[in-house]
Amino acid sequence: MRRNRLLALALGLVLTLTCLSACGTEQEAGQRHRVALVAKSTQTEFWLSVFAGAQAAAAEYNMELTTMGPETEEDYETQNRMIAEVVESGAEALVFSAIDFTRNAAAVDAAGQAGVKVVSIDSGVDSDQVGTYIGTDNYAAGRMAAQAALEGVEGELVVGLVNYDESTANGQERERGVRDALAESGRARVAASVTTLVEAERARADTADLLRNNPEINVVIAFNEPTSVGAAQAVAGLRLADAVFLVGFDSNVATIDGLQEGYVDALIVQNPYAMGYLGVESAYRLLSGQGGALETTVDTSTQIVNRGNLFSLDSQKALFAFE
Repeated sequence: MRRNRLLALALGLVLTLTCLSACGTEQEAGQRHRVALVAKSTQTEFWLSVFAGAQAAAAEYNMELTTMGPETEEDYETQNRMIAEVVESGAEALVFSAIDFTRNAAAVDAAGQAGVKVVSIDSGVDSDQVGTYIGTDNYAAGRMAAQAALEGVEGELVVGLVNYDESTANGQERERGVRDALAESGRARVAASVTTLVEAERARADTADLLRNNPEINVVIAFNEPTSVGAAQAVAGLRLADAVFLVGFDSNVATIDGLQEGYVDALIVQNPYAMGYLGVESAYRLLSGQGGALETTVDTSTQIVNRGNLFSLDSQKALFAFE
């Protein structure tokens, strides 16, 4: 009889511990904060690196993360619909990179007014609901691109610019930085500029037209990953590697190959992994009552990579942060 009572007690203890464990797991799962990352795109190596950083932070802080973005980096309307959908689905925080500084603002305002904490990464938005901005100092990055060209080309620089959507804040800040630095140098002028779609093939065609119509151009500066890939393809296709000094942005297999083969001369490499990681980490801090300690702006690292430093440890870390 005593043995049966001991067995019953032991069985009861096991059942109790099992229940507590299951209930605890269920409670912890219920307490996981839900964060959504709405990017400009899901296609490029830049955004894959952002997502990898975001997923690492979500795992570290035990958050439920959803990532999404439109098919093209011009489609701000789809971004706005995505913001409304994630708010409706119960997201507590939004990590967002705006395609359009102005036309994305109302959707972000609405999310903030619904109680969603907002973190801006990569490209800003005209909303006072943003708790912090994390990304490149884009004006400084533009000046860095001009610096790479000025150091790489002797004599007069005749420059062609290949930029993307005129409503996107980061591209416009980069171009302003380039133009200011070139003007200050006293030996450079912008001969022509083109605004193209954020697609490598379209950027290739528009860059080729730019170079054919302005044969005096000896420097091309492109302002993000797809435009840089397209510009590199145009320079290579026209066999102008010896005549045109090309400065691009971001890390991509095509442009890294271009550095080694001679038709890309410098890359301004950002830190998208850090943008994703710090974006989600900041969302966690806002949700856990630590928002007062966040800085308004966090500048992630940016550096010039060229053939001279391509194989240095710092350059390799910057180029292949995703891996």
